[in-house]
Amino acid sequence: MREALKEAKKAFEKDEVPVGAIIVYKGKVVSKGHNLRESKNDPTAHAEIIALRKVAKKLGDWRLDECDIYVTLEPCPMCASAILYSRIKRVIFGAFDKDNGAFGSKINLLDIFANSKSHIDIKGGILKEECEAIIQSFFKGVRRKYNNAGRDG
Repeated sequence: MREALKEAKKAFEKDEVPVGAIIVYKGKVVSKGHNLRESKNDPTAHAEIIALRKVAKKLGDWRLDECDIYVTLEPCPMCASAILYSRIKRVIFGAFDKDNGAFGSKINLLDIFANSKSHIDIKGGILKEECEAIIQSFFKGVRRKYNNAGRDG
């Protein structure tokens, strides 16, 4: 999770929502990603999607059943679906996302995928405080900028 936090910090430095993801294959980090939606003007440029694309290309297979993904924020429905369809073995996330989380906080896509042939383990709350802190810091800065801009205009 510490490696995923490093990726989140990269996003923070680029004024992106600070979410980071890493993918581990056979005990080694083989893919990293952080949010780039603003930089790339791409609504799908979430940390998880970027990391999934990289690892699939690197391994030459979209079936990632020997991989684990670590992400600093509970995946949204788009990312959770991509993770489930990729057959990732295990999802480990930091902060829970009560607004958009798709592995139990807002909705649980596992209920929809219950009849799937693949099995996935989900573990949330790993380094929760650190993962929450970077997101809270980012949005505090966004609110400050927004409030200051309103006073200038």
